[in-house]
Amino acid sequence: MKTTNIKIYTAASLGFIFLMVLAACDRDDFQKLEKREWRLVWSDEFDGAAGELPDPANWTFDLGTGEDGWGNQELQSYTNNPANVSLDGQGNLVITAIQDGNSFTSARIKTQGLFSQQYGRFEARLKTPYGPGLWPAFWMLGDNVETVGWPQCGEIDIMELRGQEPQTIHGSIHGPGYSAGNPVSKSYTLVNGRFDAEYHVFAIEWDEDKIDFFVDDYLYQRIETTDVPGEWVFDQPFFIILNVAVGGDYVGFPTAQTPFPQKMIIDYVKVYEEVK
Repeated sequence: MKTTNIKIYTAASLGFIFLMVLAACDRDDFQKLEKREWRLVWSDEFDGAAGELPDPANWTFDLGTGEDGWGNQELQSYTNNPANVSLDGQGNLVITAIQDGNSFTSARIKTQGLFSQQYGRFEARLKTPYGPGLWPAFWMLGDNVETVGWPQCGEIDIMELRGQEPQTIHGSIHGPGYSAGNPVSKSYTLVNGRFDAEYHVFAIEWDEDKIDFFVDDYLYQRIETTDVPGEWVFDQPFFIILNVAVGGDYVGFPTAQTPFPQKMIIDYVKVYEEVK
């Protein structure tokens, strides 16, 4: 009986090892990216004096509470007050969520009407806030959002984070047939770290066939045109958005354990086009 058990265990072990090797090969293939050459076409490194608003040549603001909490039951009012959004004088932009009693203020900036691009590499180096009910994001919307509406315009969430899970970010796309609570999405978790503790680079590389999602140049998700359950709407220019929301369907309410104020600190945002 002992000999038989040993043989069965050995065979099972070999089978497990074989499957692990196959999985590793699949991961290796996934990581074998074609060599690309990129040209920088747009950037903001947030140089300037402390207290200045972000460069108006690059950014404009969403203001107020939005209609129905910006569609997500969010609690904050967005402002262009330097207390909520300003340079820190050290080469960073700081978006700060503030609590005043039962009210919250924050900021949401965007390049809409100033800059957009179809395809390329979009990246930001930043540190997130943390705490239950906080929702920082680096994301994009299609230029035609005001004519066709959402989700027909498409949405690319390069990075969003639930403040109660500071070690995990999510990369997602929304479009017709896969929006709101049903995006095409994947998460990436730090093994021994938190995204609020140090800077990380969040990026996508996007072309006519696919969108690749990166954290610190590690490819953790690829979404191809055949992976969406509806229409692929990512064949037009998109503009960039940075914001810190408070509350909403995605993260829930802040709690007594949510420390305020909370800051998203952005070192830079850069956009590249592929050199062909």
